[in-house]
Formats: sequence, C-alpha cells, structure tokens
Amino acid sequence: MTWKLKPAIDDILKKGADLEDLTTREAMDLMALPLESPEVYALMQTADNLSRKTFGKKGENHFHIGLNVEQCPYNCLFCSLTQKAGVFQEKIDFSEEQIIAWAKSAEKDGADGLNLMTTGTYGFKRLLEIGRLLKRTVSTPLVANTRDITHKEGEALLEAGFQGAYHAVRLGEGRDTPFKREKRIATIQVFSDVGLSWANCVEPVGPEHSHEEIVDLMFLAKKHKAAYSGIMRRINFPGSPMEKFGMITEREMARMVAVSRLVMADVPKAHCTHEPHTASLMAGANLFFPEVGSSPRDREAETGQGRGNKIDRCKAIHWEMGLDPDLPSNVF
Repeated sequence: MTWKLKPAIDDILKKGADLEDLTTREAMDLMALPLESPEVYALMQTADNLSRKTFGKKGENHFHIGLNVEQCPYNCLFCSLTQKAGVFQEKIDFSEEQIIAWAKSAEKDGADGLNLMTTGTYGFKRLLEIGRLLKRTVSTPLVANTRDITHKEGEALLEAGFQGAYHAVRLGEGRDTPFKREKRIATIQVFSDVGLSWANCVEPVGPEHSHEEIVDLMFLAKKHKAAYSGIMRRINFPGSPMEKFGMITEREMARMVAVSRLVMADVPKAHCTHEPHTASLMAGANLFFPEVGSSPRDREAETGQGRGNKIDRCKAIHWEMGLDPDLPSNVF
C-alpha cells in the first residue's frame, strides 16, 4: 500500500521537521486532520522524530506532590478541590514527614523533578518552608505549582530552592475560572524575569474547546519559551460540572501533542502529556507526571491511592516505547 500525503500537509510537516516556524493557519490545518487519515500518522511520526532528535532517548518523569486538600473558594469548574464540587469535606495538610517520604522515594526511583502543587489559598510562606525543607533533604529539582505571584514572591521561590514553576493559562480562563488571562501571563513573565524555569501544558482540554483556543495556547507557550509544554486532557471526576461535555480520547490527545510539538519547534527541553499513556509517546511526548497527594482530577484525597500513576509504571511505559527514563534530565 502506498500512501500519498496531501501536498499542503506534506509541506507543513517538512517545515515542522526542519524546525521552521509554523503559522497559526498551518497548526489549525493539522488540528483538523481526520484521526483515521494517513496525514495524522505522518504528523505523529514527524513530531516523534523531532523529539527523539532533540531530546535523545530521554524519558522524563516529574513527580507531582499535592501538598494539601481543601475546598478551594475559586471554584474552577474542572477541579475536584473546590467548594462547589463538594467532593472533599475535610481539610488536609499532608505532614512534613509524609512529604519528605514521598520526595525521598521519588529521588530513589529516579524522578527528574518534584512538582509541588497547592490549592489557591494555600499559604505562600508555608510553600517556601516546604521548599527549604526538601532542598535540604533531596537533590531532585523543585518546581512550584501555586497561585499568581509577584516579582518579590518569585525571588522568594528561588531563595527557597525552587528551580522552576508550573503555570498555565487554562482553556476557558475567565469563563470556567475566576482568573484573568492577563494576570496569568503576567506571572509567567515574572518567572522569566527572576530566573525560574517556566513549565506549562495546554490544559485542561475537553471536547468543547475549539481548535482556535487550543492552538492559541500552543503559540503562547512558544512565545514565552516554556521549558516544556504539551497536552493535558480534562478528567471528569464523578459529579463534575464538566461531565456534560464528555472527554477527549488519548488518540485525540496524541494528535494535539504532535501539533504542539511542531509548533514549539526548538524552544522546549521536553514535551509532556497527561495522564501517562503510550499513544502520545509516538507523537512527540517524552515527559510524564507520576502523582501522589492531592489532585484536581481525583476524588481520592491521596491520588497515589487513586488515579495517580507511580514512577515505576511511568518508567515501564517509557521503556516499552523505546525511551530511557534513567538518562539525565534535559530540563534541569
């Protein structure tokens, strides 16, 4: 069987393979490719080849630790950790002993980074204390995942031992969340100004989001030079206000991951997908997030006992797809 790609798509893929800048229109054309088409498989192969050429065979695992569980008053519609969701009645701050145990276990298992996630009202000073504690305890690079911050707070994160910060302009920002896009972008600029590595994902993707919305955030990640970006789909916990929209499939994620990889060109040091699965590793992704503690995608207070994947499972998926999680990180 001989496949002949549509000439216009073939030209876009050649541009992507050569690390040339794609236009918004070209990215939109790739997003619209039918999942069953030869062009989608060529797109995924192009993105996969690009990542393996750029990142080598490295499979990254950045270990998520959700530090607290409480009913967040900001009520982002996709999050289980909110007052409106009503999933969690009890407030939980995971103990220092538990956090240290998770961090030491992650270091032993070869995690490339520790992402410390908090709810919107978690004390910033407390996050700094946890950062200092872990900096003294483990050598794994620390990444903060917290609220919008000022320059002074960004400098405080650096002083406490953080090397990076995860922050995303979410799909539906200002509609499904109470936050302003401009404020989220201002925080991303803070990271650049103070010297924190910015980590990002286009998220949380659902069937209701237009190609225009999704592609816009891909180009935002490129413009502000994310250390890594990629695609995270929305997980509808039972009772979620977003259940009515359904969820995208891992196959759809893989197409988006591939488009995002070509859009990012030579900017990223890794390319992520969440939750961990094989399809996106054939489409340019190489970075997973194993998880413990709280998670906005789970009804379990400790997602390590729920949806969260363990490092060993993530590493096993990497190995199955020809990536080596034991190589040094390209991000840190």
